[in-house]
Amino acid sequence: MSLLEQPSRPVSSFARLRRPGGPGGGRPGGRPRPVRELLLIGVLFTVYKLGRLLANDRVGEAFGNAHRIWDVERALDLPSEAHLQHGLLHSQFLVHVANCYYAYVHFPAMALFLLWIYLRRPAHYRWIRRVLVALTAGALALHLLVPLAPPRMLPATGLIDTAARFGPSVYGSPQHDTMANQYAAMPSLHIGWAAIIAIGLIVTCRTRWRWLWLAHLAATVAVVVSTANHYWMDGIVVLALLAVAVLLLRPAAAALPAAGPPRAPGEKRAEPETS
Repeated sequence: MSLLEQPSRPVSSFARLRRPGGPGGGRPGGRPRPVRELLLIGVLFTVYKLGRLLANDRVGEAFGNAHRIWDVERALDLPSEAHLQHGLLHSQFLVHVANCYYAYVHFPAMALFLLWIYLRRPAHYRWIRRVLVALTAGALALHLLVPLAPPRMLPATGLIDTAARFGPSVYGSPQHDTMANQYAAMPSLHIGWAAIIAIGLIVTCRTRWRWLWLAHLAATVAVVVSTANHYWMDGIVVLALLAVAVLLLRPAAAALPAAGPPRAPGEKRAEPETS
């Protein structure tokens, strides 16, 4: 059988994500209007912040769940979060870097990522926005259903609050913090959003170095665990939620055009006729 007679290879799921839109990877609907997108993101962010505050008065339940999560992790023989923190505490400089990464990278990184996708990869923007909204909504539901005190608040973990001890810290006293629900550790949106950024840039970029964006995800996992803001289970749960969202929310009309007869070497693709 000659090369021209061989059937075309099936397209992988990853390749489908890299070619959203209509036949040939077109752009359904074009780039959304910026004012509408800013208003939508602002409304969603406000709902998310208000929703988190609904669980602030369930402190006893949050600590009970924290003890259960800690016991489950030990039963599963997961690495102790304390071991990672002890390694971080060997350097005050690294502690400060980790605290700054936790405090100042999360929201700006997502904002810059969405802006870049919106301007440079509009064909993927709607899909990424849907995945982001679905993951954040699922996380908010779990925050309300399963309030969870972070490991920095649980004496049984042996961990310290590195941000409160060395700074900078984005949280005040849990009793007087009106901006954030500190009993919403499960799941970790720091890890979930970092994973969306990594997936989005790997899918949309063409450079062979795009896989290095996984370093942002790895750094985020190391930071949120070593600073005692999250358990390992918080990351495991959010990545499971993200996997479900990606599987269910594929890009619109992601199916590739039916494979036609293979082209001979050097043969140009016929351009569609225009009137």
